[in-house]
Amino acid sequence: MTIAEKRPLDETEGAGTVDKKQNAAPYVKGMAAIKPEYLAPVAARESPVVEDYNDDEAEGGDREQQEEPKNGRRGPKGKKNRGQNKNRDLRQKKDTVKLCVSMIDPDDSETGCVAGGAEHCKFSHDLQEFLNAKSEDIDGVCPVFEALGYCPTGMKCRWLKSHFNRETNKLVKDLEKLAIAKKENFEVNKIDRDSKIALQRKKFSFDISAPVIEYLESKIQKDDDPHRETRKENEAAFVEQPYKIAEKKKIDLRGAKIVSPLTTVGNLPYRRLMKSLGADVTYSEMALSKPLMEGHQPEWALPKAHISEYPGFGVQIASSRHWAAAKASEALYKTCPYISELNLNCGCPIDLLFKQGQGSALLDQPPRLVRIVKAMNASSGDIPVTIKIRTGVKENKNTAVNLVERVLSETQVAAITLHGRSRQQRYTKEADWEYIGQVGKVVQAWNDKRDEDKDGRDTNPIWFVGNGDVYSHVDWYNGTNTEGVDSVMVARGALIKPWIFEEVEAQQYLDKSSSERLAMLEKFAKFAIEHWGSDEYGVGNARRFMCEFLSFTHRYIPVGILERLPPKLNERPPKWIGRNDLETLLASSDYKDWIKITEMFLGKANDEFRFVPKHKSSAYENDRDEK
Repeated sequence: MTIAEKRPLDETEGAGTVDKKQNAAPYVKGMAAIKPEYLAPVAARESPVVEDYNDDEAEGGDREQQEEPKNGRRGPKGKKNRGQNKNRDLRQKKDTVKLCVSMIDPDDSETGCVAGGAEHCKFSHDLQEFLNAKSEDIDGVCPVFEALGYCPTGMKCRWLKSHFNRETNKLVKDLEKLAIAKKENFEVNKIDRDSKIALQRKKFSFDISAPVIEYLESKIQKDDDPHRETRKENEAAFVEQPYKIAEKKKIDLRGAKIVSPLTTVGNLPYRRLMKSLGADVTYSEMALSKPLMEGHQPEWALPKAHISEYPGFGVQIASSRHWAAAKASEALYKTCPYISELNLNCGCPIDLLFKQGQGSALLDQPPRLVRIVKAMNASSGDIPVTIKIRTGVKENKNTAVNLVERVLSETQVAAITLHGRSRQQRYTKEADWEYIGQVGKVVQAWNDKRDEDKDGRDTNPIWFVGNGDVYSHVDWYNGTNTEGVDSVMVARGALIKPWIFEEVEAQQYLDKSSSERLAMLEKFAKFAIEHWGSDEYGVGNARRFMCEFLSFTHRYIPVGILERLPPKLNERPPKWIGRNDLETLLASSDYKDWIKITEMFLGKANDEFRFVPKHKSSAYENDRDEK
C-alpha cells in the first residue's frame, strides 16, 4: 500500500514576472511538468541542444570504454554520439616545489628524511622556498584541522594560515580534539604495508582459499555437465569438501535504507555524507578481484571506509574466475576487519567487464556464478556473501527466477539484490517491479521452507532487495510493500537527491531550499578534504569528485516547482528558472558552473585544474558556447 501524503506542500515564492498562460508548456511524455511561472522564456526552451544523461556511468564509471564513432557526431546507423567522454585528462596539479616529508611538520621529530638529509635528498628542505612558490592560502579554517584538531598535511595545507603560528613557526595542534577524533572520526580497512607487499610479490599466505580452489577445480567438469541431475556416476564420484565454511556474521536488511554500490561518485566522502543523511547500508565502489589479489594500490583504496559506515558496510567485487574471487575474499577477510558483507557484482552492464566474463556476463553462466559464490563463501571467514543481479542479459528474456532458484539450492548467500532491468535494456525503460516481485516470492518460499525445517530454523534468512527507479518515499514504500521484498536499494535517486532517506523517514516530500542543498555540498567538500588531504593535490581531487557529484545533483527539480507528483527519474525537464539565483545555479548543466560551486568551499580553481564531464552532450554544449 502506498503511503499517503501527510501534509500539503508549502507554497513558495514564484519567479514573479512570467505570464502563466503564455508560458505554459503542453504535457509531453518523458518531460517533467514544471509550473508555468518557473519555465524559462519560450525562446530559451527552443534551444537545439538538449541535455542527455548517460546513467551507465553510475555503475560503470571510469572502467567504461566504448568505441568512438569514426565520422563526426554520429555513430553507426545514424545514432547520435551521446555516450561518455573518453580519455578524460583528470590529473591534478601538484606542488611546484616538492617538499621533503621531513619538512611537512618540522616540529615532528619522528619523521626524518629517508635520504639522510638535505645534501642527499632530491626533495626540497628549504621551507621558505616552498612557501614562496605555494599557491595563496584559501580563506577560512582547514576542514581537516577543524575535524581532527591537527592537519597531517602540515606546511603543504592550502588553509595553512588557519593552523600555523608565524611567531613560533610551528603548526597548531589541539591535542584534546585529536584524542577524541582518534576514537570517533577515522578511516578503516587500510591494508597494512607488509600484506600489500606480500600480495605484490606473490608471498601472501592463501592457506584458506588454497584447498577451496583445488576442490572446486576438481568439480568443474561435473558442475558444467548439462545432464548433471541424471548422471548417477556423479553421486558415486562424490568427494566430501576438504574445508568447512566459517560461521558468518548476521546481517539484517529488512526495511534497511540501502545505498547501491556506485562507481566514481560512490566514494568514501559521498558514502559518509549518505550515512549522515540516514542511510543504514553502504557499499564500496566495485573492486576487481584479480588486482586485489595482486596488491594493486588503486584497487585497495576502494575497500576503505569511514568508521561511521560500520556496521553496514559492504565491499563489492567483480570476478570471472573462482580462484581470483577466493583469493581476493581471503585477502579482504585477513586485512580489513570492518566489512559487514562481500557483494559479488553480477549486474554491471559495461562492455569492458562483460567481454571479460565479469559483471552481468555471469547471468548467462550459472555454473561459473555458483562456483564463484562457493569460493567466496568458503574463503571469506565470518564475512557473509551477497550477490547483485539483473533480470537477465537480453531485453524481454528474463532469467532471474531460474538463476535465483539455482543459487538458493546450491550456495549459501546472505542476500540477493535484483535490479529490475536487463543488461541490454540499460536505463532506456523503467525498472520491472512486477518481475522483481516474482523473484521475491521465490526467495520468500525458500525462507518459508527453511522455517518449516527443524534443522534450518537456526540458520539466517536470505534477504531479498529490489532495485530500480526509486526516487521518492512513494517509490521506496511501494517497493518495500511488495510481497517478498525485504528492502529497496537506491542508486541514482540517492545521487540526485541525497536526502531521499530523510523523505523515507518523514513519509513525505521535502522541498529542500537551495541553502539546505548547498549545506550538504559543503559537508561533502569537508569530508572530501578529510579523505584526500588539504594540500594542492588533495584539493584538486576533492574538486574533481565534487564536480562528478554535481553532474547528478544538478538534475534535481524542487518539488515546489513541479505541477504533478511523484517525480520520475527518467523525466527530463524543459529549461526552468529557480525560485532564487542559487537554486538556478544549482540546476545548471554547465560544468563551468559546477566548478564555481566548488570554489565556494575549496577556493578558486587554479589555471591547471582539469575537469571534463562524462556526458558528451554537456561537453558539446559548453564547447559550442566557447567557439
